[in-house]
Amino acid sequence: MNVGGLLASVGVNSVVCLGVFSLYSVLRKQPHFVTVYFGHKLARARSKRHDPFWLARLVPSASWVVKAYGATEDELYVAGGVDAVVFLRAVVFSIKLFTVASVICLVFVLPLNYFGKEMEHKEIREELLTVFTIGNVQRGSEWLGFHCFVLHIITICACFFLYSEFKHIMKMRLNHINSPLHCASQFTVVVRAIPWIDQESYSDTLTRFFTDLYSTSYLSHQMVYEKSAIQKLMSDAERMYKILKSVHMERRYVKRLLRCGFCGGNNNASQEMKELSDESKSITKDETFLDDSDECGAALVFFRTRYAALVASEALQTQNPMAWVTNAAPEPRDMFWANLCVSYQSLWIRKIIVVFASFFFVTFFLVPVVFTQSLVHLDKLTRFLPFLEKAVGRVVLEQLVTGYLPSVILTLFLYMVPPVMYVFSTLEGVISRSERKRSACIKVVYFVIWNVFFANILTEAAIVHYQISILKLGDYKNIPALLAKAVPSTATFFMTYCLTSGWASLACELIQVVPLLTNVISRYILKTNGDTSTPTPFSFPYHTEVPRVLLFGLLGITCCTLAPLILPFVLVYFVLAFLVYRNQILNVYVMKYDSGGQYWPIVHNTAIFSLVLMQVIALGVFGIKDAPGPSTFTFPLIVLTLLFNQFCRQRFLPVFFRTPAKSVIEMDRVDEQSGQMEDIHQSLLTAYSQYKSKSGRWGSRKLGMMSRSNSAHDTAEMGGISHA
Repeated sequence: MNVGGLLASVGVNSVVCLGVFSLYSVLRKQPHFVTVYFGHKLARARSKRHDPFWLARLVPSASWVVKAYGATEDELYVAGGVDAVVFLRAVVFSIKLFTVASVICLVFVLPLNYFGKEMEHKEIREELLTVFTIGNVQRGSEWLGFHCFVLHIITICACFFLYSEFKHIMKMRLNHINSPLHCASQFTVVVRAIPWIDQESYSDTLTRFFTDLYSTSYLSHQMVYEKSAIQKLMSDAERMYKILKSVHMERRYVKRLLRCGFCGGNNNASQEMKELSDESKSITKDETFLDDSDECGAALVFFRTRYAALVASEALQTQNPMAWVTNAAPEPRDMFWANLCVSYQSLWIRKIIVVFASFFFVTFFLVPVVFTQSLVHLDKLTRFLPFLEKAVGRVVLEQLVTGYLPSVILTLFLYMVPPVMYVFSTLEGVISRSERKRSACIKVVYFVIWNVFFANILTEAAIVHYQISILKLGDYKNIPALLAKAVPSTATFFMTYCLTSGWASLACELIQVVPLLTNVISRYILKTNGDTSTPTPFSFPYHTEVPRVLLFGLLGITCCTLAPLILPFVLVYFVLAFLVYRNQILNVYVMKYDSGGQYWPIVHNTAIFSLVLMQVIALGVFGIKDAPGPSTFTFPLIVLTLLFNQFCRQRFLPVFFRTPAKSVIEMDRVDEQSGQMEDIHQSLLTAYSQYKSKSGRWGSRKLGMMSRSNSAHDTAEMGGISHA
């Protein structure tokens, strides 16, 4: 690809992004689209308004940019929790790193690459992009030492920024643990693989087990029930609520003139009581109340102190590790109830199936990768497909096909990856929604690193250097040399990919294509009213956006010294991402649950992997270019980077996956001294609700008799009705 093809791609994507950003600034001012661009809660507060028309609503403006840029970290924390702040800190880290890299590499490294050989240069538009890479530097050149020096500077800056961010986010994680908003989960332990004993229910077995082992700290427990049994109870509860609501509305609004002689009640009171009696009889006849046969082999166990729950969640309960498995409970809104009923003994089989399914999915995805790389090297394919010579002869068509079309095709195929990985993570049996999304995020990161980065590089080597045998490609000794040859030339594709999948994806994220189309179809085609066209709130798609951000960070880091021309596009992407994602977190997405910053270890590990990969590729380049001095100084840099990563893992990482005992003991002491412990114990009995009705009336209360308690508060509650 030449500079003209790259400029064509830049022009197309710049016009598209500018148009979409302008369209967004207009659409967000329209009252009909407030449900799309300001979240569900704000939409319900404003959807009843009929704002008068004013001309400024049709004029594009940058007010949203100013508001997004001026938002503080505390405002972002309130809107999106720790996960949102961590995600934006990853974007800020990338902006810092690529600002330093862009200044150094564009000012010093790019001219060295361009004038690295004595050759006759063409006009800039006709120059191939490979002349701006390190591949254009002459073998044995002394200027390769400066490339090694820049490599050290970028690595030092990256490690410094990573350490600062890791330290800051660890403090946020500790504050999240000490927050009183997550009180219920700190007293609760999830127990799975409860053994089945004949003539004894799961609940009785669990009560006997924990009363014996934790007699002083065990408070109560709540069994997990099969979905089919509980759903019928929910429908009956809904029927009872509707009857009570209709009776209440009738008493309030219907005028009655006659009164009962005994109690002064209405003359149709007996009729109302008859309706309630008949309805109660029908429910009783249906036998919808839960019994022991509807229980799963899992439960939530509540303890009197946080420390007791922490010890129980970390300890191995019996000599059999496949029975009485305990884990710290997620927050009530983070609990993924469906997987609690899955047999614990089958989880390892599920994980093996997911591994094989992921392998076949990755293999299937190599087809579009090979196809896109073949379009990039259209001139090379004429050796095998002579009929393509006519397309190569047309300059405009060739620039469009080689510079824009490949990255667009790959981007479209990549949209199917996050949903598939989300399903795979669900099948693994995780018990929290945040962990399911985090697991999907890790899978997508692995997928895009292999299929977008390595698969494109190997395809590049196979097309350009087709004489290389398969055995030579598979020999690990040739990996540094292979990467050193393929990465600089593949960087031209990565530039256009950054434009189409980076800039364009941010534009689509900002304008919310799917919710916008749903709103338009519901309101103007289906002619529904404002309430029914209001979309349900949804949380931030971390499993989609985190891998995308990390992928562009990987591309920028690995290519910064090899092909520095990619750095401006990567830096612009992260600046736009900083503004777009802040706006979306503040206005669009609703925080349903929070993992407490557990996405940062993924960011840190990917950044370290990118740095080591950059150094390994540079080591191979220096070896090919006959530069023993830079090669000698690069190898210790790899070792020091790995040592820095190990230090961070020992210093910061345990806080993200384990709870400090000192923190929970101090919180227990404070609650006991203030007299709040009894109130906390009372709230635990109604903190977790396995099922919610469609109207949401039963969300904060327990449904029926779902917990068996050894305390004196053995109460069955349903909505606002309690039977003591």
